[in-house]
Amino acid sequence: MKPLVFVWDNFGPLHVDRCEAVAKKFDGIHPVVGLELTSQSKVYDWVPESGTHFKKTTLSFGRSIEDVGFPERFRKTLRACLSLGSGAQFFMCHYQDPAILVVSAILRLLGRKVYTTGCSKFDDYQRNLRKELFKSIFYWPYNGAIASGIRSRDYVRFLGLPADRITSSYNTVSLQRIRAMAGAPPAPQGVPFGERHFTIVARLVPKKNLSMALKAMAHYAAQVKSPRQLHIFGTGPLEAELREQAQTDGISHLVHFCGFVQTAGISQAYGRSLALLLPSVEEQFGNVVPEALAMGLPIVLSDNCGARDQLVRAGLNGFVIEPDNPVGMAYFMQLLSEDETLWRRMCESALQFAERADSERFAEAVESLVSATRR
Repeated sequence: MKPLVFVWDNFGPLHVDRCEAVAKKFDGIHPVVGLELTSQSKVYDWVPESGTHFKKTTLSFGRSIEDVGFPERFRKTLRACLSLGSGAQFFMCHYQDPAILVVSAILRLLGRKVYTTGCSKFDDYQRNLRKELFKSIFYWPYNGAIASGIRSRDYVRFLGLPADRITSSYNTVSLQRIRAMAGAPPAPQGVPFGERHFTIVARLVPKKNLSMALKAMAHYAAQVKSPRQLHIFGTGPLEAELREQAQTDGISHLVHFCGFVQTAGISQAYGRSLALLLPSVEEQFGNVVPEALAMGLPIVLSDNCGARDQLVRAGLNGFVIEPDNPVGMAYFMQLLSEDETLWRRMCESALQFAERADSERFAEAVESLVSATRR
């Protein structure tokens, strides 16, 4: 049988979810192989995982991708890909990595089917025409792409891939896994409305815009009699600065910095949450959004977040804000905090929208591309 091969630098829970979903969909038709370039990540502190329905192969142990030079990355990746036979089809992340580019080009020249995956959007940051023209070269090897949402698909099309070979959804999660680890039913069931807190799950870095979130928290706390707590899960270089800001704004007793927590702990936190906040100034997608939707949480996020395209509708299952508007964010926090009827209605809508981000959708995207390129 001809394998479907998925290449990522490091496998976390979401990567395993995707491969598991594809393996179940193609059971008995295509075996699924995960190629993990390195066993560690400097960006995410998750514990590397493996699945039960697919085979994962790690090419470099004890290092992150930044520690492996181009010659070694290229050599090991190409060797592993070629070892899987002439009928293998490849889904490659990290198109911007020169090693991935060269390996993908060689595979395409050898007649293999090669696809790219990702969630970049044109509006992630200010673009430069010359750079974009050069970047389009990096998309030459690919027969198609799995993107995330409207803006992501449009960006891949802008870079040269035909629209009928671009599909969604890349950023997905196993709803079943999140709910099993949560240890509580999705909202609005479970923890009573009055006992829930606001939640942020993000690295403490500038693009996550957490300083603005704390300003919104201060506005919110000044407007309500009994403000809810804010739990922030994540680590990063801005932690000391953010703690000082909370102290200066008089909300340190309401803001809890919980550090990095693995997915099981995050799932349990969602089970105690009122809503997820994500006010990023730059956010290609926002994987925390489908995780929170899995537990029925309304979402308050900036329009910069790619997850907004398909997963959040303002006034239905959340609110969309400007990333420089803490007063507006505080207003929506107050609405969710005080209007239980509104909150319950949004929770029910959140559960419906969660189905759009189940890992089964990724498997369907793979199936669509495999079928399209077979014709």
